[in-house]
Amino acid sequence: MFENLQLMFYRYRKYILYLLALYVLAWGFTDYKTVFQGLLLGTSMSLYNLWNMVRKQKQFNSALEEGKKVSLGTASRMATAIVAVFFALRFPEYFHLISVILGLMTMYIVIMIDFAIQHNRT
Repeated sequence: MFENLQLMFYRYRKYILYLLALYVLAWGFTDYKTVFQGLLLGTSMSLYNLWNMVRKQKQFNSALEEGKKVSLGTASRMATAIVAVFFALRFPEYFHLISVILGLMTMYIVIMIDFAIQHNRT
């Protein structure tokens, strides 16, 4: 089970890193610097949340086998989003707020698109 989750994580990470590279190119070649900086910030935090979720799932599986109790880290993912929004609000000259929020949702969009692709393959 965890191996499947690890393979999905590698795919998601690859897609998000491609998106980040695309955002960097767009940041460099367009006049919408704050929009793409916001997307970079939000998507980076989204990637961190994805990594954290996979790490917590591994801990959760180990704890279940040992009969222990552990959290899946919902509060830490929310805190990450709050920090990203804080930076967007504190530094609006660098980060576009709506772009940061869209970037934070990137992980979920990537998961849905990957699910559709994988589902159509079988």
